Amino acid sequence: MVKRMIVHIDEEKCNGCGKCVSPCAEGAIQIIDGKAKVVSEELCDGMGFCIGVCPQDAISIEERQTVDFSPEAVAAAKVKRDEEAKETKHEDTSIHCFQCGLSENERYLMPLRHGKESIWVCTRCLPALIHG
Repeated sequence: MVKRMIVHIDEEKCNGCGKCVSPCAEGAIQIIDGKAKVVSEELCDGMGFCIGVCPQDAISIEERQTVDFSPEAVAAAKVKRDEEAKETKHEDTSIHCFQCGLSENERYLMPLRHGKESIWVCTRCLPALIHG
């Protein structure tokens, strides 16, 4: 066990919309019984890209004792998710570029921390953000 930053989801506030699932690149968050849950603490890197998309303000970052973050577990979970995605293809357009508004189905989007905020930016808008 180590003391580190990790995502905390307030189940009382969570409405189960699922907007926090896609921003979690590690796959630590899933919707279970209509609520968002951290399914494996070793998958959560504590970066908090899920926070900015929660319309209910149900997600926060807290420092506490937990298992260490495991890149190996993340890689294994990604392989499993990729296999499942091949079987069930669906479109999720809940993530959009903060600048141009295009979805992840229209352009490649990257998570970014900007001004203490978690945002998504497409590769076309990123240079203007960097260079002003």
